[in-house]
Amino acid sequence: MDDGIVVVGAGGHAKVVIGTAIECGLKVSFILDDNPTKWGKEIFSTEIKGPISKFSKEKYPAIMAIGDNRTRKRIVETLEQFQWITIIHPSSYVHPSSKIGVGTVVFAGSIIQPDVRIGEHCIINTGATVDHDCVIGNFVHIAPGVNIAGGVTIEDGVFMGIGSKVVIGKKIGEWSIVGAGGVVVEDIPPEVIAKGLPAKPTKKTKEKR
Repeated sequence: MDDGIVVVGAGGHAKVVIGTAIECGLKVSFILDDNPTKWGKEIFSTEIKGPISKFSKEKYPAIMAIGDNRTRKRIVETLEQFQWITIIHPSSYVHPSSKIGVGTVVFAGSIIQPDVRIGEHCIINTGATVDHDCVIGNFVHIAPGVNIAGGVTIEDGVFMGIGSKVVIGKKIGEWSIVGAGGVVVEDIPPEVIAKGLPAKPTKKTKEKR
C-alpha cells in the first residue's frame, strides 16, 4: 500500500468521487468492488480489486463511492478498520461555521451555508445547496441540483432526488425518498416515498432498516 486512498465502489458514482479526490490532490491507490466482472479493470488508470470482504480487516484511508444509502451503510459497517476521510471539492463553498462528518463527499459547485451540520458518509452532489442551520443525518444522499432552505432537518438515510427542494424549517423522516423535482412544503414522515409539487407520500419504502 502506497500513500494513497482506497475508493469503495466501482460504478458511475465512483468516477465522480475519484475525480473529486484527484481535484483535491489525493492519490487513489486502488478501487474495491464485489462485482468480479470489474476486477482487473481500471477507472482513470486505477485498478479495481475485490471482493470487498477480502480487505475488511486492513487499515486503509478510504472513501465510499456507492450512491445507494442502505448499501453504503451496510458496507461501512463491515469495514470497521478503514480510516474514513472527508472529501470536499475545491470549487464548492462550505462556510467555516458548518460541520461535515467523516466519510462525506461534497461535489463540485455545492454550497453549504452557515451553521449547517452534516453527518457521516453523506453525499452532497453536484451543484446542491444547503442553507443556514440545516441538520442532515448520516448516510444521506442529496442529489445534483437539490435546494434545501434554512432550518431544515433531514434524518438518517434520506435520498433527495435530482432537482428536488425543501422549504424553510421542514423535516424529512429517516430513510424516506423525495422524488426528482419534488417540492417539500410539509414534513415528510419516515420510510416513505414522496413525489410531486407539493411532495406527498405515495407509499412506504420497500425495506426497513
